[in-house]
Amino acid sequence: MGTRGIALAAVVGLAAVGIGGTAVAEPGVAADHRIDRQAVQRALDDMARTGAQGVQLRVTDGRQQFTARAGTAKVDSPRPVPTDGRFRVGSITKTFVSTVVLQLVGEGEVDLDAPVQRYLPGLLPDGDKITVRHLLQHTSGLYNYTAALPLDPAGFEAIRYKTWTPAELVALSTAKPLDFAPGTGWNYSNTNYVVAGMLVEKVTGRPYDVAVTQRVLRPLGLRGTSVPGTRAAIPGPHAHGYVRVDGQVVDISEINPSVAYAAGEMISTTDDLDRFVDALLDGRLLGPAEQAELTSAQPSTEGYGLGFEATELPCGVTVWGHGGGIPGYSSLMLSSPDTKTRLTASLTSAPDPGQTEGLDELLNEVFC
Repeated sequence: MGTRGIALAAVVGLAAVGIGGTAVAEPGVAADHRIDRQAVQRALDDMARTGAQGVQLRVTDGRQQFTARAGTAKVDSPRPVPTDGRFRVGSITKTFVSTVVLQLVGEGEVDLDAPVQRYLPGLLPDGDKITVRHLLQHTSGLYNYTAALPLDPAGFEAIRYKTWTPAELVALSTAKPLDFAPGTGWNYSNTNYVVAGMLVEKVTGRPYDVAVTQRVLRPLGLRGTSVPGTRAAIPGPHAHGYVRVDGQVVDISEINPSVAYAAGEMISTTDDLDRFVDALLDGRLLGPAEQAELTSAQPSTEGYGLGFEATELPCGVTVWGHGGGIPGYSSLMLSSPDTKTRLTASLTSAPDPGQTEGLDELLNEVFC
């Protein structure tokens, strides 16, 4: 869920000042390494000071890796954010789903340029014109169903435990006309990946989470990553996210994530996301042809490939990855093309909205 873009501040739309936030620095290692860990910590401290309840981060710097954190795991508590904590990854789910679809393409089970109608007859009014590629690259024109949901704090609080079926989510989209004719424009739409999840289920004959688990999570040993379905709680250690509703601070950590389905329901850790993006960019999950499709971003798609995104930072360096946002949590998964420098992070929301500072400084220090 959330909007397109790796910029955490944009994905977040989070909050102003966290309550009782204190910075907790992690011990450093090689003093002569390229990335200045004190500069990274200052950036995280700025996030916790200006908009986040807490933030955890993992950086791979060549052959070395370190974690850092700032803020607290809960409001009115000195407990620090766990650096191995689980969190909702939002739209980073899309990269997992796209990977599975591309594996099915490589096995001859799915044709990227076949109409969705072939796999899911009758689901979409324009299913004969929208292809699988259109779904994965957000060029289908499908209206973004989350735009029809009450995602303001008070509105979402009323539906946070509702169970949604994928068909209900798609119906929210198809009740509206296409944003543009398929293949003639680009617009980030969560509907695309709801349909992609349904396609995986139809082709494999099993729930899409089974395919993600068998094809990605288990082979890579991603034990902290899960597809929760309708389970509201986050398993294991985690930081809490907040909103304010009618003047009251509300813990939004527990939600029924079926509202996001294959567009953004997954839970993970910074370690698991780091291993996932490393394996993906190294070509360990896809064949050469599918790997090329994954990163087939064009100017017309604003740098978006097939569930994977290229972004040029202000310093001129291009990074690949995806961002994610879902009530209470924002996440980031980025890597240099050669995977030597990687960053994965989770930011939890403070009760009051505002502009989170520190992201530009963080990305500049890590990648530039």
